[in-house]
Amino acid sequence: MEDDEGVRRSLQLLLHWKGYDVRSYPAARPLLAAADLDSADLLIADYRLPDATGCDVRLALARRGWSGRSVLITSYPSEALTAEAWASGFDAVLEKPLRQQALLAALS
Repeated sequence: MEDDEGVRRSLQLLLHWKGYDVRSYPAARPLLAAADLDSADLLIADYRLPDATGCDVRLALARRGWSGRSVLITSYPSEALTAEAWASGFDAVLEKPLRQQALLAALS
């Protein structure tokens, strides 16, 4: 889930190339409305979205019982944001621009 189309597309291509079955969304609402969301194993979410934060989405997923691995990505890292991400249930926080190996390591 990433609102920047270029970043979203490059993540989608990278993950598809690495063998992941990828669904991408530009905002929280379409992701949370997806029919197959509960079967997802992983979440990569940008922090700043047009209709929510990545942490809001992770908390909404937890309320639905989703417990997959999740990675928050951000261009504005801080200790406070990292603490919020951990409290929301994220497994990793990565700074943009993303490093391919760091992302793949965070997903495994």
